[in-house]
Amino acid sequence: MADGLTASVEKMRSEGVADAAVETFGRYYEQLREGDVGTLPEADLEPVESLPDAAELPEDEAGASEALDRAVVLKLNGGLGTSMGLDAPKSLLRVKEGLTFLDVIVRQVLALRTSFDARLPLLLMNSFATRQETLAALESHAEIAADVPIDFVQNKVPKLRAEDLQPVSWPPNPGLEWAPPGHGDLYTAMVGSGMLETLLEAGYRYAFVSNSDNLGAVLEPRILAWFAREEIPFLMEAADRTEADRKGGHIARGPGGRLLLRESAQTPDEDMDVFQDVRRHRFFNTNTLWVDLHALAELLERQGGFLGLPMIANRKTVDPSDKSSTEVIQVETAMGAALGVFEGARAVRVPRSRFAPVKTTNDLLAVRSDAYVLTEDGRVELAPERHDVPPIIDLDSSFYKLVGDFEARFPAGPPSLVACNRLTAKGDVVFGRGVVVRGSVAIEHAGDEPLRVADGTVLEG
Repeated sequence: MADGLTASVEKMRSEGVADAAVETFGRYYEQLREGDVGTLPEADLEPVESLPDAAELPEDEAGASEALDRAVVLKLNGGLGTSMGLDAPKSLLRVKEGLTFLDVIVRQVLALRTSFDARLPLLLMNSFATRQETLAALESHAEIAADVPIDFVQNKVPKLRAEDLQPVSWPPNPGLEWAPPGHGDLYTAMVGSGMLETLLEAGYRYAFVSNSDNLGAVLEPRILAWFAREEIPFLMEAADRTEADRKGGHIARGPGGRLLLRESAQTPDEDMDVFQDVRRHRFFNTNTLWVDLHALAELLERQGGFLGLPMIANRKTVDPSDKSSTEVIQVETAMGAALGVFEGARAVRVPRSRFAPVKTTNDLLAVRSDAYVLTEDGRVELAPERHDVPPIIDLDSSFYKLVGDFEARFPAGPPSLVACNRLTAKGDVVFGRGVVVRGSVAIEHAGDEPLRVADGTVLEG
């Protein structure tokens, strides 16, 4: 049998994967073969007690204006939203007042350009699955064009059979033989696509990076000015961790006191309770980052093009919908893990309002409702009456998990949730037009036919 690494490299080259990505995969494959599965035991870590607070950073309009003309907004846009039943780019889902995520992002960037008279390009890291439809959607936003290309494409890596680390073969659906290498591929894809070199040649230095489904992640000039003034090579936005965030990656201090990011997949089973202890590990990674492109280029040059992010060996089945299919390992990295790679990297505490991702239809209902408002400059914010506290939504996954099913149960749009603390719906419930939810409301329905909440109903108590 051919060596698994050789077979994987041949497979990647036959698909036209960039050399930088092939070489990076090879480094991680060697680690995997040597038994390094990328774990970060609790015994090697110390909790982070405090962070600089974004709200306390000094105002520096001149510094912000100067830095903004050398900044880019970079959105990760490779997802199809399959967990919500979508087969198109998630960023093309209508999210607020008939606008898609992409529409809102464009509005945000254009508003900043106007306010600061800055170039400020919008860049997208697309996947092969999202690129064509996303670029077609952007044809209606000709004004977003800049002096650099608007997108580059993330890489893909072969899934490896867990038993022997050979690239898996899956004739029923060959597309399932491939996996995205995690959003840590951002840096490799920037190099392999030539985007990093293009940005530097055009005079850009600072990249504000976030997920396209997090509309709370808007470039904040005050943070940018501080980031530039302090010459920070890499900055992570972190928020206070709650019980809802206990499964997400948290920051900690490793040997020597350097900040690092630990994900659940990097945590030994015996440390999982401590990993989820939000009192010990107080800050979670919002996946919103600031990167000094000069520092990134210099670090890559020093390290021979390999950034050296900690590897995550994700164990799955080749067909995620079939748990009896072949067990595989997906070699991944997290872009936030660069926190532990850049000398002098830092983290900053930000308010929860900067972390508002739409991961489920629960989130989608809240954002579409009047509990959130869309400002003229494209910010999606909690309505003032809510005092920075979002409503808690719990919809029965049997009837609401997929977007098509969800929308069929809100045919006239979302109910008013501006005065809602919690809405729980168990069973098949269809909401009429102009329904109002106040306080905490639970609806339980066990019938075979849908329960219909009449138009104009006020639900409370």
